[in-house]
Amino acid sequence: MKSLKVIAFTHKKIELKDLGKFVICNETLEDRLRRLKDTFHIPEIFYVGTCNRVEFVFCYDGDISPAFVKDFIRTLNFCVPEDQLDSFSEQVSLYQDLEALNHLLRISCSLESLIVGEKEILAQVRKAYECCKEVGFTGDYLRMVMNRVVKTAKEVYTNTNISKKPISIVSLAYRKLRDLKMCANARILIIGAGETNRNLSKYLQKHKYSNFSIFNRTLDRAREMAADLNGEAHSLDQLSEYKKGFDILITCTGATEPIVTNDIYQSLLNGETGTKVIVDLAVPGDISEDVIVNNPVHYIEINSLQDIANQNLQDRYQELVHAERIIERNIAEFMPELRQRRVELAMREVPLKIKEIRNTALTAVFANEVSGLDPNSREVLEKVLAYMEKKYISVPMVMAKDILVNNC
Repeated sequence: MKSLKVIAFTHKKIELKDLGKFVICNETLEDRLRRLKDTFHIPEIFYVGTCNRVEFVFCYDGDISPAFVKDFIRTLNFCVPEDQLDSFSEQVSLYQDLEALNHLLRISCSLESLIVGEKEILAQVRKAYECCKEVGFTGDYLRMVMNRVVKTAKEVYTNTNISKKPISIVSLAYRKLRDLKMCANARILIIGAGETNRNLSKYLQKHKYSNFSIFNRTLDRAREMAADLNGEAHSLDQLSEYKKGFDILITCTGATEPIVTNDIYQSLLNGETGTKVIVDLAVPGDISEDVIVNNPVHYIEINSLQDIANQNLQDRYQELVHAERIIERNIAEFMPELRQRRVELAMREVPLKIKEIRNTALTAVFANEVSGLDPNSREVLEKVLAYMEKKYISVPMVMAKDILVNNC
């Protein structure tokens, strides 16, 4: 693994607001990476950029020094003033050789993510690699590395519980709703058109719920969300006038006082007496305590969901030891595979050289003797030479692989 290197700008050492300085847009990625390859004579490279990390994975025969890192940053033309270059260079994480492979496996298995167990990182790494592969920035070496990365990550996600238990509040809220087995045409009244409610409504829409009414302080935002859900949009001040009833009430706003008082809740019921479902994801809550105390409801609120999320996150961390064992085993398996591939590449000229020797012997060195042979003798000679040619090709390659794989 002598030539594998990783230069990483991550949330662990750099504030997220500063990470933006190191993000490369798609329009300039090819030119910037080509400049890196040409400047530092880098044969293979790819770039990974996510919301909490920017990393460069590449082959390079030399060591990575602080001076190299500063030149690296300068070459990429990041928005880093020269007088701040030393400071930012000190915040870079550097990985070389086996440590670089281990790091790449860990990030792809989400062991280094802000939220352990988030499988999206593997897709992001694969997409980043494929993007650079398409423009010819990667080759056989990084191909083998990426194959092992994907294999390892799939084993971790399949054979551990690191990503099994949800820790997203929205995901947990949906699961609670799912457990109540509400019918697909349930009337869903949503208060607030922010990101949380949008994400939860996407879960619901994906699972065939279709009857939505959205209330928001800004009517245009309600209309945007309603258009996505094929629902109705209303201004929040119309809430007390709504008379179509509901089965599920979902709310998440930035209000400092409860939005749904008991009087408004009774108005929304419009005489209905059945048990309703309330999902309150606001902090502080949007539902008055009187509503919960005085009405038959299934109440799903953020504090209980957060407790579950915290416990699930703790359970994920307990899976780290199992994931690390899988990574360790894959590294051990990969090393002889990599050495074998290097032997194959180094010895791919052997067949051509042996064919050249054979042809020279027949047409130059022993040309006179061969020309004097009768057809039967010539045929036997050709068979002997063909047999020896195959053996001279296969035997040294097998021996070399055995020596390098088993004794290095």
